[in-house]
Amino acid sequence: MSRRTPLVATATLALLGLTLAGCSTAGSEAASETSPSASSAAEALAPATITVYTSEPQAKIDAVVDAFGQVQPEVTVEVFRAGTGDLTARIESERATGDVQADILLAADAPTFERYKADDLLLAYSPADVDSLNQDVVDPDGFYVGTRIIPTVIAYNTNAISNPPTSWEELTDSEYDGKITMPNPDVSGAAAYNAAVWLNTPALGEEWLEALAANSPVIAESNGPVSQAVASGTQPVGIVVDYLARELKAAGSPIDTSYPTEGVPYVSQPVGIFASTDEAEASEAFVDFLVSEAGQTLAVEQSYLPVRSDVGTPEGAPSMDDIAILSPDLEVISDTQDSAVELFNELFN
Repeated sequence: MSRRTPLVATATLALLGLTLAGCSTAGSEAASETSPSASSAAEALAPATITVYTSEPQAKIDAVVDAFGQVQPEVTVEVFRAGTGDLTARIESERATGDVQADILLAADAPTFERYKADDLLLAYSPADVDSLNQDVVDPDGFYVGTRIIPTVIAYNTNAISNPPTSWEELTDSEYDGKITMPNPDVSGAAAYNAAVWLNTPALGEEWLEALAANSPVIAESNGPVSQAVASGTQPVGIVVDYLARELKAAGSPIDTSYPTEGVPYVSQPVGIFASTDEAEASEAFVDFLVSEAGQTLAVEQSYLPVRSDVGTPEGAPSMDDIAILSPDLEVISDTQDSAVELFNELFN
């Protein structure tokens, strides 16, 4: 970064033991053919460089940066991509030695942002179009906002499963012993959040987690390997974020989804600006774009359920009105997520 010291050195990363998916710089010269022109009226900013830490898949964040470059061609966006667990470890390391070396965090779960808000790490900012958003994903204190709805569902291989499970409870049946795969909450922010939601849902709770663990699920590193295992038939059933299964189905894989009747947990991939930023205006413009009509249209094209109602939904996705959503008290989830992950590891590992 040009405004502060360079990003954490290789030696530091090796010390941390982070397995990072990659670091890239995406310039603003690439055009997004699918982005609406609604955001083109945004005031052009002076040249600036901002750094985004994100858990978004690389191709998806590259497309976002390209589309943003159509709106703000003078703003360069540097992207550092890793799993949420690795990102939070990196942020903690940087905090220990000084300021966080990023302007923006775009990652999986709201409890992480709640902790950073409590530690005064985030800049208060509400997007320009905040009233058009689903208010369930908007921090009432104005420090972060969700950018897409990502439910966790049951995925199944249609060649192997003829009568798919329709509830979380069904996954504890002995017929699924050894046939389930799910992501590691130490790596996946969504999986960590899910563990806390399941633990605090009366119809599920610790008893359900124990019964699920008795079926010996295979714990994969993240949601990506889970969806691939189900699509290939290696594991016929998976607990995974829905958009990955939809993408594989659209590509011709024998995979489909079931939205459990007890309700599905979801993450909203929040975005927030670090209070230590030297590029607040450019960072705010990036946040504005993510939740704008243009940004959310792109999210839908990337198979995500949007956080606003005027951009449609992905092909093959159910309407939000047709999904039972688990929306527990966020403070409770924040307070219990670490213990829920610890319990998960005790039971499943």
